[in-house]
Parts: sequence; structure tokens; C-alpha cells
Amino acid sequence: MGLQKYNQKRDFSKTSEPKAGRSKDKGKLLFVIQKHDATRLHYDFRLEMDGVLKSWAVPKGPALDPKTKRLAMMVEDHPFDYRNFEGLIPKGEYGGGTVIVWDQGWYETIEPIKGKKAQEKYLLAELKKGSVKMKLHGEKLKGEFALVRTNGMGENSWLLIKHDDEFASKKDVTKLDKSIISGKTIEVMEKTSEKIWQNNHEEKVKAKLPDVKKSSSKNIPAGTEDPEVSKDSLKLDSAKLLKSAPKLTIPKGIKPMLATLVDAPFDDPDWQYEVKWDGYRALAFVNKGKVNLLSRNNKSFNDQFYPIYDILSKWKLNAVIDGEILVLNAKGIANFGALQNWRSEADGELIFYAFDILWCEGKDLTGLTLVERQAILNEVMPTDDDRVRISNVFDASGIDFFSAAERMGLEGIMAKRKSSTYVINNRSKEWLKIKVSKRQEVIIAGFTRNADTSKLFSSLILAVWEDKTLTYVGKVGTGFSDADQRKMMKEFEPYITEKSPFTVVPDVNKLSRFQHKQLNAKATWMKPELVCEVSFTELTDEGIFRHPSFKGMRADKRAKDVVREKAADVDEVIEEVEAKSHHDSAIRPPKNATPKTLLNPKDETQIRKVNGKELKFTHLSKYYWPEDKVTKRDMFNYYYQVADYMLPYLKDRPQSLNRFPGGIHGKGFYQKDVKGKAPEWAKTFPYSTGDGEDKEYLVGDDLATLLWMASLGCIEINPWFSRIKSPDNPDYCVIDLDPDKHHFDKVIEAANVVKEVLDSIEVPCFPKTSGSTGIHIYIPLGAKYDYDQSQLFAQIIVGIVNKQIPKFTSLERMIAARKGKMYLDFLQNRPGATIAGPYSLRPKPGATVSMPIEWAEMKPGLKMRDFTIFNAIDRLKEKGDIFKGVLGKGIDLETAILKAKEIHG
Repeated sequence: MGLQKYNQKRDFSKTSEPKAGRSKDKGKLLFVIQKHDATRLHYDFRLEMDGVLKSWAVPKGPALDPKTKRLAMMVEDHPFDYRNFEGLIPKGEYGGGTVIVWDQGWYETIEPIKGKKAQEKYLLAELKKGSVKMKLHGEKLKGEFALVRTNGMGENSWLLIKHDDEFASKKDVTKLDKSIISGKTIEVMEKTSEKIWQNNHEEKVKAKLPDVKKSSSKNIPAGTEDPEVSKDSLKLDSAKLLKSAPKLTIPKGIKPMLATLVDAPFDDPDWQYEVKWDGYRALAFVNKGKVNLLSRNNKSFNDQFYPIYDILSKWKLNAVIDGEILVLNAKGIANFGALQNWRSEADGELIFYAFDILWCEGKDLTGLTLVERQAILNEVMPTDDDRVRISNVFDASGIDFFSAAERMGLEGIMAKRKSSTYVINNRSKEWLKIKVSKRQEVIIAGFTRNADTSKLFSSLILAVWEDKTLTYVGKVGTGFSDADQRKMMKEFEPYITEKSPFTVVPDVNKLSRFQHKQLNAKATWMKPELVCEVSFTELTDEGIFRHPSFKGMRADKRAKDVVREKAADVDEVIEEVEAKSHHDSAIRPPKNATPKTLLNPKDETQIRKVNGKELKFTHLSKYYWPEDKVTKRDMFNYYYQVADYMLPYLKDRPQSLNRFPGGIHGKGFYQKDVKGKAPEWAKTFPYSTGDGEDKEYLVGDDLATLLWMASLGCIEINPWFSRIKSPDNPDYCVIDLDPDKHHFDKVIEAANVVKEVLDSIEVPCFPKTSGSTGIHIYIPLGAKYDYDQSQLFAQIIVGIVNKQIPKFTSLERMIAARKGKMYLDFLQNRPGATIAGPYSLRPKPGATVSMPIEWAEMKPGLKMRDFTIFNAIDRLKEKGDIFKGVLGKGIDLETAILKAKEIHG
């Protein structure tokens, strides 16, 4: 028939349907079925023959039931390039309407005829006779079909009939209504498609053929040859690409494109490689400040992984991004077990690795190639927070990259065809996953046999030597046949013994989190002499093999040499990979950062292990600072974050518990004695402060102790100036400036006078805000003097200060006697007296913090509200602990007093 009729029916100045095209595949005949919504909906069935596509219009679409015969009207031949056409044909033109590629693949004769040319010659003869029998190898249609010309219904009338074979079914296959190229339905294509079909579209998507490339792995799907994709693809003009993409409102309810599992890595210049991250797949929908972080099954991750949600909420970008959420260990390797148990940032550094973008600023990007989408992703995605990263792409040897992944202990690698489009809710053969199967030699320590089995044994009991101790590492129950078992049992017999080879007998029937039912299997023990090899996916936190499979006995290995194997050093392997690929590292460890949160933002009651001690946190949404909307949860998270800075000032110090269980407006009270009330693990200190009653003080010890104090309602933390080893010798002397009714600028003026006096006698001092109304000035003593000596020195210094600014300062302890003047308090320097410690919160409006400051900051305009729960951690990240000199070498008190008398009289 040729293309004469096809060309006559079309005005190519108005429609961009393809005009020609020739197949480059020398081995296979291709077929395509296009769903076409024109005057009426129908399916166009096209077979490659004689250099064109022989075509039939099938009104009701194909059927899988052999009893159902579908009318197929033969129409004009179409050019070969038409097989990838989908989009809009302008209204008013021939065939005006919407087209998608419903199915595609290759076909062959049912008769065993070798060679494409021979098959084509045979089929053309059958076509002339009016009966074409073929075997289809498509995505949706498989097996034998026949096209049979009818009598009495017109010369172009044929029937499409399914043969009765293994693929026959009563299932309505037309309910699979999405394009195998774009993943779009006819309805979606009509709304989103550009009206002009791009001629290079065929180069983006090729027929899915089940044979393989001879130069690649045996399981790599092949098609017609892909175009060469530039290795500088990420340098593409992303702005132009984004502008050219079709408009679309942000998609909803979609599921990500999935990869096909293959069994071996391969090298191919048309493919690129990425790390296969061991985490949770997630789609991030970010639009107009609203964020939805969803699993691959549309489960919300918004609350569960709130740090990532919070980061995305700050973006100015509108986009749908595909990626993986995971927890990294210190070397940058994903820990799936840690992710499963993740409840807050105390459980590890949460990372979102982005590797694709589907939609951006009102544009549908799914029709672009992978390298085009990744160019846009690299251009538009914010990367200012290291917890959201772009997954690196490796344009390198897939085999070498896989080898490196294996040695690093990664789950595997991804191989992605550079020209692949993004097919929503589809498992594609253009994205492949190649998993690393870890292997280990292990000692056979015995075997188990289930009560209801006919097998000689059900599983092998496995062990390795670890620190010179035989250590149980799990059981393996797969990978051996009945014949293998018979042979192995003969080998086992000389080693069977009544006694377990383990120092501590393991529970071989213990139900793990990977098992679904308890097995009551009897253990038969063996001397630890025989060695076998197993593959496994990963190790549990307890060091047990996950999903082990028996690979064979190892007579060449001595049991005494079998120790637990460890992956090669990541940094060394990455250097090797970088040398070959000239790319950034595949993995990157988390940045060392201040801990972020202990408690998640949702659950009202949470139980957490801290320093191995279990703590319960309740009523977490209760407002402790109502005006500032600061909750108990916020307080706990603050103390968790600030602990590394705060604990040096609490360690080994008795604590006075200033409790506000109802929040800052509730009734507060002091508690010093914790005898019989503190947890068993808490450190306490018996001491009498001279009030006639011995008390047992809580001792600042670790993070768990700090958080337990906070759980009692201790909004502020009040440590002693001395430690339990030298309870009568303070580490520092403190001068407390209490302004009474004076403006805070006057407190700043007085503090600077104290600094001048101390500078004159060469005594270092360190200021902090009280978090309430005053300033605390600390002088290091190094626990070399007692409280009386410390108080005497403070009295001398404030006496000098008072003489210099007598108009607004006072040394009178009684408030009435001060007459409104600022009190220069030196009496805090006594056993058992406390003030709010460095970095402590205060039960005051504003959720203020007692914050160490630099003397350069001590100037008019400074306010207590400059340092609050909202900004204290950021300040610490910037400045670090500027107060640590307080715990340094103490001054020479005698010399300092002599200098003070000499200079100030």
C-alpha cells in the first residue's frame, strides 16, 4: 500500500505527525498499539512489515479471551516512526484527537522461521491470503494472536482473535489504560500534552524487547539503539528545558517510577549509575509553602520524618521531587534498622537524597529525559541544608562501581538509561537495580530440625570467632537441596556432640523481627570445625545475618580462621572510584552537628533511652511558657540540644531542684533532698549545709540526669559552685549584679566597672546574663580555696566597685536598706547557694536563657530577650562555649587581694 494514502490525508503544515522512518533493528519486527480518541475512541494495531506499519483500527480494543472476536478495520499504512507518536492531532485534521502508546514490543511468526527478512516475507504472503498469525511480546499483550479477513463485511474488515494459550484470560486488558511511554491516560494526555510532536521523541523511548545486549549483562533489556547522550548532560540549559516543558497543575495521588531487579552489573555508555540507598522511597510535593512528604504508597511522612518536612517547608521552590529518606552512620552508609526505629533526631542523622524531579513551577517534566530532568534538579533544588542532598550520578563503569559498592557495604547500585522518561506508577525496565549480596564464611555449630518436617535438617546454626569467643550469628534454612542435605549429614556425623560449643547457649528458636511465626526446632550441636559460606543482605544490630542463603561448604577454610568480615574503608574505596569516574563521592557522611531533637513533634507521651537509661516524657504539648507558645516538648528538646555545652558545668555538682511542674505561671518550689525519690541509676550525694538536717542531693552526672530534672519541671538548672570531691571548695567566685528598679543599661555600666577593677589586678572574669534581670560575673578559682575565702574576695571587689559608682549601687543585703539601688551581691559564695547555671532556661516570659556573653557585647542596648530558647542553639553553633575559661586554671587569690589593696586602697 505504501505511504501515499497516509500523506494525502495529512496537512503536515498543521500536524506534526511523522512522515517517514526506517527500522534499525536487524533482528526483530516491532509492533505498537496506540489508543486514539478521535471521532470515537479506538485502538490502532500496527505491525512492522515491508518497511512501514501495517495498521488496523480496533474499535473495542484487543481482548485476551479466545471466545471474543474484535472487529479490526484495516487502514492506510503508517510510517515506522509513528510507533512512538503520542500527543494531540489538531482538531479539524484527519484523525484529530489524542493519542497514547498503549502497548509496544516485538512480534514473530508462530511458525519456526529464522531471520527477520524471512519472517517478514512469510507474513506478507499471509497478509495477502487474509490470515496473519503472530506471537506478541509486549508490555500488556503477550502470546499468540490472529488477524483474519472477514467475508461479507467489506474488503477492509478483519477480526483480531486471541489464541488459547497460557496468556489467554477473561481479564479486560483495556482497563490497563496508561501509556507505556509517558504513564499518562488519554484524559491526562489531552490536558497536558504539547500540540506538536517532537521528532526526537522516538530517541527518548525505545521498544521494550526481552532479548539482551550481547556486550552487557544477560538481564539488561534491549531495544533499538539509543542516541548518544552527552556526558556533559548536567550542563544542559535547564532554564530552556523547563520553559519548553508542557504546563500542568501539581499532580496528586501519584506513585513513583520503580526499577526492575537484575542479577549482575554491566557497562554501557547509554546508562548512568547511582547508589541504591537503603531507606524509604519518598515523593516530596512542595507548592506555595505547603509540603506533602509521601511514601511510595501515599502514606504521609510529614510527622514521622519532621526534620525533612521542616526543611522543605522553608523552600521557595514549587516542585515534586523523587528521593529516598535514610539514616546515615558515621561513615555515610545507610542503616535501615536505625531508620525503622527512628523516632527523633536523637536516633541518628536523617537524610533525604533527591535523585529526580517530576514537576517544577507549573511544568510537567516527566516527558523529558533523565539527564534533562537531573539538569533541572541540579539547578533549582536548594542545597543549603546538608540533610537534603542531590544523589550523585556516576557516568562510569557499572561493573567497577558495583565492585566498589560491594566493598563499601552498600545495598547495591542503580542503573538508569540516560534517555529514559519518567513513567509514573510503573515498574520500568529503563531503571534497573542491582543488589549487592554480601558473603561470609561461617562455622557450622550445629543444626535444627523442625518437628513437622521430613527433611534431615531445617537449618544450620552459624557462628564466627569474635574477640576469641565463638559468637552466634543466626541460622540459614535455604540454599540446599535434599541431595545436598544427605551429603552434608554424612559429613556432619563425626562432629556431632551433646555439648553446645557456645559459652552462652543461644536461643535458636527466638522469634526475630524478620520471622512471622515461632518455630520449635530441636538443636543438634556440633564441634565448631566445619566451614560453609552464606550470602546475606545485611546484619541486624545484634550481629545476626538477615536473609541468609547457603552457598556451599568450604573445605579450604579452617574454622579457627573464620572471623566476622568487615567492609573495606569507605574513604579508600571512594578515592579509587573517583579516580576512575572523575565525579564526587557516591556517599558522604553526616556533618558533625549539634544534636537537634530528642522528642518528635506528635506523640504526647514518649519513652526514650538516654545513656542506656529509660526516661518517660508526658503531656508534651503542655505550654510551659504560654505567651511564647513554648511547650514541655520544646524544653526537653532544648536541654537535649544544649547538653554538650551545659554538662561540664553540672558534672559532679549537687543540684538544687527549682521545680515549676505547672509552667512559669504555676506554683514553684525548691527541692534539695531526693532520698528515695530519684531513679536507682541516679547519682546522689549526702551533705548537711548546717540547717541541722542531712539531705541527699541529686548530682549532675550526664544527659539522662539533666533530662530527668527537666521532667520534674526544673525549668532552670541550679548547680553548686563546688563538686562532690571537694564540696567546700568552689570552682569559681561569682559576683551577682541585681538591678532592683534600675534600667538594664545601668547593670551593663556596673558590669563594665567590675571588669575594669578585675583587669587592674590582672584577674580574668567571664560574664553571663542571668536570664532574669541581672548579670553574673564568674572568676575561676580552680577549687583551691574555700567558700569563706571566695566570699571575702568577692566582697573586696564589689566594695571597690561601690566606691566608684556609689550613686546607683549598694552593698546592703536588706532590700529596704538599698533604697532602690543596684545590689552588688557577693553573698552567693557560700555552701549550698545556687544561681541559674550557664545555658539554663529561666521561668520568665520570653523563655530566656542565662547566656554567656563576650565583654565586647556588654554595651547599652543589650537585653535579656536577646538570648532565648529560640536562638540559643544557633548562637552556640556560631560561637561555641565562650564560658569554658571559668573551669580553667584558678587565680592566685592571695596575689589578687594584695594587688587590689595596693591599687585601690
